Amino acid sequence: MAEAVHRRDHRHRPLSGRNPEETHRAATPLELLYDLTFVVAFGTAANELAHYLAEGHLRTAVLGFGFAILAVAWAWMNYSWFASAYDNDDWVFRVATMVQMVGVIVLALGIEDLFASIDRGTAVNVVVMVLGYVVMRVSMVFLWALVVRHDPARAPAARKFLWTIGVAQVGWVVLALLGPSLPIFLSAGVALFALELTGPVLAQRRSPTPWHARHIAERHGLLVLITLGEGIFGTVAALNALVHTEHGWTTDAALLAVAGIGLTFGNWWMYFAVPWGEVLERFRGRAYVWSAGHLLLFGSIAATGAGLHVAAYFLEDAAALDSTATVLTVAVPVSCYIVMLYVLYMIFMRHRDPFHLLLMAGTAGVLVLAVVCAELGLNMSWCLVVLMFAPAVTVVGFETVGHRHLAEALAAD
Repeated sequence: MAEAVHRRDHRHRPLSGRNPEETHRAATPLELLYDLTFVVAFGTAANELAHYLAEGHLRTAVLGFGFAILAVAWAWMNYSWFASAYDNDDWVFRVATMVQMVGVIVLALGIEDLFASIDRGTAVNVVVMVLGYVVMRVSMVFLWALVVRHDPARAPAARKFLWTIGVAQVGWVVLALLGPSLPIFLSAGVALFALELTGPVLAQRRSPTPWHARHIAERHGLLVLITLGEGIFGTVAALNALVHTEHGWTTDAALLAVAGIGLTFGNWWMYFAVPWGEVLERFRGRAYVWSAGHLLLFGSIAATGAGLHVAAYFLEDAAALDSTATVLTVAVPVSCYIVMLYVLYMIFMRHRDPFHLLLMAGTAGVLVLAVVCAELGLNMSWCLVVLMFAPAVTVVGFETVGHRHLAEALAAD
């Protein structure tokens, strides 16, 4: 009873670490509120990607989106892994989370400047994005400093986080203030991201933080749902364009609705077919690779939504792309998403299933067929309907055969 009363208030408490084996651990309302800021960040990046793809500015679209997604997703991962280990829900942690939410919004406001500067070919402008990143990182440094003070057993890990975050952040600030050309920015950016990615590896090696496997799996799944929302948005944008262009609902509009929602639903089904929480509990040592792989996974999902938005531009006759190129803006990220899911499964489970090769071959066939249909002049709605069946190949394969293979793999390990 005393513990229950204690947890109803939000007085400051030591960040001594949570029990990584605690039962019924789930995402908190604070974490769900925090995630809402990433709806804005992912949406802004996807909108800019769609805009520049529709104009045919491929370099700007790919480079700008890649950098924006890495920055946004990496910031989310840093907070989520920390919260899994140390969220004590006191007022200090709540305020620190609010500060990070402000940082995410500021970062999102700078994404448009990043794309525009790359497109102009002038000095890369990441001043606003780095300002938002500074706000978030100052909050994280503060929280890790509390861990050093309150959790002596894991203080060495916390200090490594402090050093890598601090040095990388100074590097980003210097880079933003210098306003470098694109080649210099890319070279320096790769080095700084490498430092950011190395930090957790060094920190978790000897005194790992007490993160909760099922909680981490749920948190990643929730962000997958958020990014899948971009597919819904892209479908609505395409429908809006088609309905207004054709002066009402037509067969093409109905097909487009089925295709967009079906593609998003199929991607959802694929991801949640694997019980990631159970797998993470059994193979905690492989979790970092799994989490880092989600950087590409989140980007692919958001880019799929952007591709559907490009289809909307095409239907409004506002795109510089032809039908084939427009279909490719959806097909390429869908293929990246599917391949990345199979790679994550193979690396994490260390299980090579020949059946997966058959499923991937079938998926590739569907993707190629959708592009061929566009090349042959089939209208956009039918091309997207064909594309919708790409994730369906894996879904059907899992529900008929693959689920037994998964059960055998889990039983064998």
